[in-house]
Amino acid sequence: MRSKRRKCMIGTGAMSDPYMHIEEELRLTRKCLEIILQYGFGVAILTKSDRILQDIDLLDEINRSAKCVVQMTLTTYDDKLCGILEPNVCNTKRRIEVLEEMQKRGIPTVVWISPILPFINDTEDNITSILNECIRVGVKGIIDYGMGLTLREGDREYYYAALDKHFPGMKERYIERYGNSYALPSPKAGELEGLFQRTCKANGILSRPDECFRFMNELPEKYSQMSLFDLNQYNN
Repeated sequence: MRSKRRKCMIGTGAMSDPYMHIEEELRLTRKCLEIILQYGFGVAILTKSDRILQDIDLLDEINRSAKCVVQMTLTTYDDKLCGILEPNVCNTKRRIEVLEEMQKRGIPTVVWISPILPFINDTEDNITSILNECIRVGVKGIIDYGMGLTLREGDREYYYAALDKHFPGMKERYIERYGNSYALPSPKAGELEGLFQRTCKANGILSRPDECFRFMNELPEKYSQMSLFDLNQYNN
């Protein structure tokens, strides 16, 4: 007799975006979602790509039979600056449209607003614009690991080379303030964090990472106890 195993949420996207350009051809993520749906698991998926809309039908089915949480990274509201910082993905406004489409289907969403780059996108206007859109499209939670970024050896050299290319003189400003530090908090971190927390609290949005991850990890018991066939009967 086969042992009974408890269903759970399956997460993807933390280490590599599941909707890279090659997905247009391979559609491996869709195949994975089909298996997740078939066996009654939930999914929490993180991406920066609007290609996820190609699978919104499956995400909708998973959310109705178990649970689906779609996560998007939003760090830079200005389209021109977004194009510099994230040149190979759709811009923030398009990602907000993705969140809006998920909302229409009743699929819960979570936003990541890290990293915030000191002296570049660490402005009150930028954070406020992103938060206002999150409120408008009804996100469930927003994950913030501090208003700043972290740089490991190797990452630092790559990042500084990019600063030299796109923001002449900025590398020297970073070196003067941070040296070789791993953590690079924005000089405005306290102010921006206060704005973030107040806004989330006023609008009922989860704002602590542990709260957001708890929500994404929890699979409703009522779903795990019902077969997909039974649930379809119930919904009909």
